[in-house]
Amino acid sequence: MEMFDLLAHRARVSSDRPALEDLESGERYNYAQFNERAARLAAAARTHWGLAEGDRLAYLGHSRAEFFAMLFGCAKAGLILVPLNWRLAVPELETLVEDCDPGALIFGAEFADAADQLQQHCGPLTLVALDPTKGGTDSGQRDYQADLADTEPDLTAHPDKDPDTPWYLLYTSGTTGRPKGVIQTFRMMLANYLNIGLAVNLNGDDVLLNVLPLFHTAGINLYSSAVFMVGGSVLVARAFDPDQALQVLEKRATIFFGVPAVYQALLDHPGFNGERLKDVRSWGCGGAPLSLPVAQRYVDQGIRVRTGMGMTETGPTVFLLDEDKVIDKIGSVGCPQLLTEVRIVDHDGRDVPRGEAGELLIRGPNITPGYWNRPDATADAIRADGWLHSGDVARCDEDGQYFIVDRSKDMYISGGENVYPAEVEKVLEQHPAIAEVAVVGMADERWGEVGKAYYGVHAGQDAPDPEALRAFCREQLAGYKVPKAFEQVDALPRNALGKVTKQELRDHAKQ
Repeated sequence: MEMFDLLAHRARVSSDRPALEDLESGERYNYAQFNERAARLAAAARTHWGLAEGDRLAYLGHSRAEFFAMLFGCAKAGLILVPLNWRLAVPELETLVEDCDPGALIFGAEFADAADQLQQHCGPLTLVALDPTKGGTDSGQRDYQADLADTEPDLTAHPDKDPDTPWYLLYTSGTTGRPKGVIQTFRMMLANYLNIGLAVNLNGDDVLLNVLPLFHTAGINLYSSAVFMVGGSVLVARAFDPDQALQVLEKRATIFFGVPAVYQALLDHPGFNGERLKDVRSWGCGGAPLSLPVAQRYVDQGIRVRTGMGMTETGPTVFLLDEDKVIDKIGSVGCPQLLTEVRIVDHDGRDVPRGEAGELLIRGPNITPGYWNRPDATADAIRADGWLHSGDVARCDEDGQYFIVDRSKDMYISGGENVYPAEVEKVLEQHPAIAEVAVVGMADERWGEVGKAYYGVHAGQDAPDPEALRAFCREQLAGYKVPKAFEQVDALPRNALGKVTKQELRDHAKQ
């Protein structure tokens, strides 16, 4: 299998079909225009920005339809796109830029100051202003729109390439150490389409509402890249807004993928009504566990949210829950999909009996070739036999359905017993007053480690008494699993995908 020019081929067979729409600007591309836009970016990168095959092109800006022209333009030019997490502080961005060493940085007007600082601190870096009329540019910056207009795009398909050629880099959050650039390839994108597109029955009439950030694999691949494979349409929101999302879901979208925080926000909106959203035929969720109460509330509204699991390193799709099991297997991530193998092993690498927990290993064409300039980290995560060691603790039930128990790094040992915080959190989530909760381990002289629960309460509810919460936990958990300490917070710290950043809580618990 060679890496072919997907967009040029799609433009050939679906030239007039709608491909992309930017919900903020109203800009729309059919597939012919999408392909031309990507070809213009490839030409501008070579002729105006001084980039050559293998160079990195960074992007710092909010989600917009134009991002996908950058992505496929880089494929045409043999460049490596690096979407930067715009939520990071400039010193954190400097770490990423120094690691990937891009030749140019495209930036949105809202990040002009950050772009200037990156240019000053990270050596030679051509700045390309995406919105020059909004923020203005100095003479040392390129004008993105003008440069693309001033090119002769090559609309023919690019030559076939090795499918494992790096296409773009996605940096891990780095909450527990140095961020790693996960190499993304054409093989990974194609495998993801076969894993998720077939499971969801994507087709050319589908319309996806994309509300997730485009510096993350979910924003790019769940399901946007898969929709492009089948010739469907992607509506790109600049950011998630419940009002806008509900309007689009009611009137235009046929498929949707969100993270738990998005699903909670939709439920909390006064205009939420499952009957009005009946034209959305498929709902998917990932990025973090969907709590049992939220999943049940959607079921009560006639909506079956299919949970799944994947990683940046897996392209991302690994698991997806069948729609007919949403009720019976709430909490499960389902089964491994078509092109993915999984194992659950103990500390010695031996497969555990069904029903027991162990580390999840993953293998298949959807696995990354490795981490950018990090052969040490690559060798540690992906062994010679091709198995990726995920760091997740999982179990498989008697029906072959998989459950993610927790991250292995989140587990703590209390009195010699392993405690998985996710198990405790699932119990506390069922308390009527608790809106969100996260449990971490903290040092204890007697037991080595004990649990501390950080929680928020629903609006209008009083904070439960800690002893009442302990009693609530004792009804469903062994004594050693019951948190020793409870602390109410206004909101849990989360990253861009809604995952709780537990390292912040662990650091706080040490104080």
